[in-house]
Amino acid sequence: MNDIAINPIGAISAGPEGMSRIELAASYAPGLKGLEGFSHLVIIWWADKADDPEYRNLLDAGMPYSKVESPLGIFATRSPVRPNPLCITVVGVAALDEDAGTIDTWYIDAEPGTPVLDIKPYTPSIDRVAAPDVPAWCAHWPTDVETSGEFDWEAEFRF
Repeated sequence: MNDIAINPIGAISAGPEGMSRIELAASYAPGLKGLEGFSHLVIIWWADKADDPEYRNLLDAGMPYSKVESPLGIFATRSPVRPNPLCITVVGVAALDEDAGTIDTWYIDAEPGTPVLDIKPYTPSIDRVAAPDVPAWCAHWPTDVETSGEFDWEAEFRF
């Protein structure tokens, strides 16, 4: 296979009042034009703190969830530990400043300093599946991001 070059466009930082902020490099700020009006965005980021040669070879995720009854392959998880620590998160837009090249969001599961690789608008016609099938071990999880914050996620993990 061929090598792939990836260039971060920005990074995660702490935002105002406990929020997270996506700060773009100045040269990428013009790319925010036209995002006004989108309530949610898809953020693609690199889990740099999980980028370790040993982790990149890990394909057995074990039994990370409380209801899992047999080991999972890494591709059955959302773990940042994977052959390429590429992650995605759908975020709600609290504020967008095209001139400053920033997006404030209430939550993103990435730490400050995490490289941001790309941003895409969340569009239900492409990104939403009305009735997806999931395995029994996660069928009791929330069906939307709006109620996910109220769910007891800590009870779901074995680590």
